[in-house]
Amino acid sequence: MLALFAALAIITPQPTAAKEKTYVFGTDVTYAPFEFADKNNKYVGIDIDLINAIAKEEGFKVVVKPLGFNAAVQALEAKQIDGVIAGMTITPERSAKFDMSIPYYPTGPVAAVAKGSAIKSMKDLRGKRVAIKTGTAAADYANSIKKKYGFSTVTFDDSNNMYQDVATGNSVACFDDQPVLQYAIATGEKLHILAKPTTVKYYGVALNKGRKDDLAAKVNAGIRKTKKDGTYNKIVAKYLGNGTVKSQRAKNAKTQDKSHTFFGLLRENWGTLMGGLGETMLVTVVAIVFATIVGIIIGLLGVVPNAFARGVSTTFIYIFRGLPLLVLALFIYTGIPSLTGTKIPAFVAGIITLTLNEGAYTAAFVKGGITAVDGGQMEAARSLGLPWGKAMRRVVLPQGLKIMVPSFVNQFIITLKDTSILSIIGILELTQTGKIIIARNMEGFKIWTMVALIYLIIITLLTWLSHWVQRKLNV
Repeated sequence: MLALFAALAIITPQPTAAKEKTYVFGTDVTYAPFEFADKNNKYVGIDIDLINAIAKEEGFKVVVKPLGFNAAVQALEAKQIDGVIAGMTITPERSAKFDMSIPYYPTGPVAAVAKGSAIKSMKDLRGKRVAIKTGTAAADYANSIKKKYGFSTVTFDDSNNMYQDVATGNSVACFDDQPVLQYAIATGEKLHILAKPTTVKYYGVALNKGRKDDLAAKVNAGIRKTKKDGTYNKIVAKYLGNGTVKSQRAKNAKTQDKSHTFFGLLRENWGTLMGGLGETMLVTVVAIVFATIVGIIIGLLGVVPNAFARGVSTTFIYIFRGLPLLVLALFIYTGIPSLTGTKIPAFVAGIITLTLNEGAYTAAFVKGGITAVDGGQMEAARSLGLPWGKAMRRVVLPQGLKIMVPSFVNQFIITLKDTSILSIIGILELTQTGKIIIARNMEGFKIWTMVALIYLIIITLLTWLSHWVQRKLNV
């Protein structure tokens, strides 16, 4: 395992934040117009422009990491990043946990319903289901009034799925911050805002509590300076115009895809999707190499004539095959740094996660493949005077490997699919790439169809390869 950490540390770019006065901020690039990727896959939005303007005013560099809101907050808690700027509402709970900046943007949660809906006021929500996005102030607001208006809630991880739940009629309404809902409507979502906000909250920048440097002072000073010299107003107007849906649509036209047909979207997002596929393949190949090494070692420990070694093998397989991949990924990326104070890059955390999980499955079929070889083979080899290790290496293992070949190929396919779960810690693999594109153009059905087809094509090719290998080896 130490070798795994060392190897991954070598191949993974390491941030040099402290030495170069570069600070890493996490964000959620599926939260337009505050942070999203434009048609050139460049991260833009009010928050992105603002943090860059603050950095310029205060003389530091900033790196923005697209993690997703929940992952960004957890990464901040684990001190994996220096701050979060992601349309984050200042609340007493967050102020107690993080060092929140001075307020910079006033916002208010609003409800939206499908166009033509019979829901005309909040009173019409009684007995109905509404959709909310996890971790948002709009979700907190909806939960605070649901008893009063008698509705139930269902939670989603991203805005697009929340809107689609309303569009398909599963929920009658959704709650989100007004500019975010207006952006969705401006880009084609057939929703209608029910009423103006009744409460006003403020967005702020979250930093680690108890920092010993002057980052908090710099962020607050930067917000004040950008507001005083007019930079802040220019940034807001750049994305929201005069605040109406029509003006917002006009302002964001330059960031949008030119065509919204299936093939038009495919052509315009081809490079971005292939970038996501490249990251998926890189994570898959690196993970499967380490998982195979770990799996073979643990699998062999499971068949050696030593009770302690077999116990280690059984325990490893039991623990890492039993843990959900999502839980394991979050534990490694945010849990371990919280305990040790050592940062683990998302790529390294993803590889370790897949190595442990897929390695456990690999160990199980390696162990099974060896034990499937007739026991008489080992006995015959030992009767000829071969020691246990040599008999295993020369006689049993070659026969067992032929049995394991289909399982190795299947495990590669499973690992490829499992990389999609790593989007939760911000790895920009194919699924996360799809989410980012959808956050810009709200074309969920078409983009998910493209992502699904890419996965199917790759998995079909791997399946053909598996059959070819099996025929060649006469398995």
